[in-house]
Amino acid sequence: MGSPPFATPILERLLQSQDHQVLGLVTPPDRPRGRGREVVRSELALLADQSGLPVLQPKSTKDQDFVDALAALGADALAIASYGEILRTNILEMCPHGALNVHGSLLPRWRGASPIQRAIAAGDAETGVSIQRMVLALDAGDVILEKRTAIGPDETAADLFDRLSILGADALIETLDQLDAGTATFTPQDPDGVTLAPKLKKEDGRIDFTRPADEVARHVRAMTTWPGARTSLPDGRDLVVLQAVPVTSTKPGASPGELLDTAELVVATGEGTAVHLVTVKPAGKGAMDGAAFLRGAKLELGCHLG
Repeated sequence: MGSPPFATPILERLLQSQDHQVLGLVTPPDRPRGRGREVVRSELALLADQSGLPVLQPKSTKDQDFVDALAALGADALAIASYGEILRTNILEMCPHGALNVHGSLLPRWRGASPIQRAIAAGDAETGVSIQRMVLALDAGDVILEKRTAIGPDETAADLFDRLSILGADALIETLDQLDAGTATFTPQDPDGVTLAPKLKKEDGRIDFTRPADEVARHVRAMTTWPGARTSLPDGRDLVVLQAVPVTSTKPGASPGELLDTAELVVATGEGTAVHLVTVKPAGKGAMDGAAFLRGAKLELGCHLG
């Protein structure tokens, strides 16, 4: 059970396994995409089609016809990756080995829908994936296995997302091997270590230049590609920031958001720091170098972003 893109490498890895058989895919219904709003088959569903798997696409997992169809597959376990719907007890307890969730954090840190972004924004040195046996409470099930990885100093959420999906695929196979061999252990999560990662909204991408430069730069990495780190220009238009690097401020005491340079896109941030907006994307245009954007935008020194 899953949604692309996080679940796609996981299904690929399961299909390649010599020891475990995939009986079917459960994924949300295909949705309209693009300007034409044409209904397009997802990459995950296409992978299942190409592999000859039955594909179940319920509007809701509460639908009894879906529950009956899932039970009819006779699975030993459910593997779940980014499904996006709260599952009820009748599904969580349907299979002998339960429902195994591939979660993109080291639980109990960052329970919720945006663990990868939150880890980068918080400045975590490492993260990883946890395989937990799901219960009704959000990401609170016992952890069977975890795999750790360092977060790169320039790594965006999109970069880390791709790495963790592959790491999660390996962790899931290892978990299934342990369950098959009867060697799996189930470790309860420490309630004192719980932090939450609620679902991100578009407005969460807004850059707060009152924060120190290192936090602003992490925010940009964390919000790439969704929901996108953005600020507003003096004329009110949005400017998406794709890469930002802390630099030495050329004007101590400058107010947050103040443009400090007209050759490079350097903006004052909190606590006397500054950030260089290296790569940006103006509304209706492609990504470009911050300096190139400045040459076209002709912003005045001392004007404010945000």
